[in-house]
Amino acid sequence: MEVLVNNKLYAVQPGTTVAALLQFIQLSSEKGVAIAINSQVIPKTSWPEQILQTADKVTIIRATQGG
Repeated sequence: MEVLVNNKLYAVQPGTTVAALLQFIQLSSEKGVAIAINSQVIPKTSWPEQILQTADKVTIIRATQGG
């Protein structure tokens, strides 16, 4: 199945969770990461259980530090 992550299409297995998606795209789930699916923010505590659906639009935001 396909999901759109920050405007890039990814093919993932059915049943893929948000946490598994982060591993798949090699993105750390450390502090400073926020995720929304179809414009709805997903709490970090829900990432291991939140299953992606076909054609979901996932937005990943990473906090950066700088001046």
